[in-house]
Amino acid sequence: MSVRLMCAGVLLAWVYAAGLLRGDEPASEQLRATIPDRLVVLTFDDSSKSHFSIVRPLLREYGFGATFFITEGWDFAENKTDYMTWEEIRQLHEDGFEIGNHTRDHLGITDKTVDRLSEQLQAIADRCQEHGIPAPVSFAWPGNAWTPKAFEVLKQHGIVFARRGGAPEYPYEEGRGFAYQPGQDHPLLLPSAGDARPKWALQDLERAVQQAKSGRIAILQFHGVPDTAHDWVSSSRANFEAYLKYLQLQKCRVISLRDLQQYVDVTVWPEDATAIIRVRQAELAKQASP
Repeated sequence: MSVRLMCAGVLLAWVYAAGLLRGDEPASEQLRATIPDRLVVLTFDDSSKSHFSIVRPLLREYGFGATFFITEGWDFAENKTDYMTWEEIRQLHEDGFEIGNHTRDHLGITDKTVDRLSEQLQAIADRCQEHGIPAPVSFAWPGNAWTPKAFEVLKQHGIVFARRGGAPEYPYEEGRGFAYQPGQDHPLLLPSAGDARPKWALQDLERAVQQAKSGRIAILQFHGVPDTAHDWVSSSRANFEAYLKYLQLQKCRVISLRDLQQYVDVTVWPEDATAIIRVRQAELAKQASP
């Protein structure tokens, strides 16, 4: 047995012994309503114009909820071919969709930049207030970069859920991830079960959504449909329509991130925010070992 695998096994045993991981069961003290199987959260990043022109009417047709994470990064202010206007963002809110915070400048939040997070969050909250939109309670880590040092700042700004990507459990390029496990995943480090890319196909969505069982929740990350400013994270309209049809046929309950508050007590935080991440990494290392 390799040293890497031995270390993974020791870590896994220690986490279970310490009570940080309870098998397939979520921590009961964090739960409210019973989490149904096939519970899916749709999220959309970066203020893409297609969120309004293509995604909005399709979601309304299917009756699905969603969260749109807004940033004024890049050339948002003057480029209304690739990015929404604030009037369109307000319409998404009036349609019942959630407007989340993605920082003013799409700033990657690391140990080196966390001191800038407060003004970045406040800038988007202020813009929301100007347009009659409630202050966001959900956040998406720009570029999927994150640091636990930001937790208190997020909390001070009223953020109760923050979504990351599928890394570090899976490489960023794969667009794969794990479903959210309440009581084990920190509410401010919610993993994306799937992060859609141009090369994604229906089986990639299926892999993500099929994790939504036994108390787990599949959070899906999308960008533009298509993303005319960032083609490396774009989804085609045809693929996206196929994804929505699959969610309908599977009888998934599709909600926004804020709607998780009916299922999860957001005041309950695991003592070690990254313990579950290390456990998953150990499990993947074990699976990869011959």
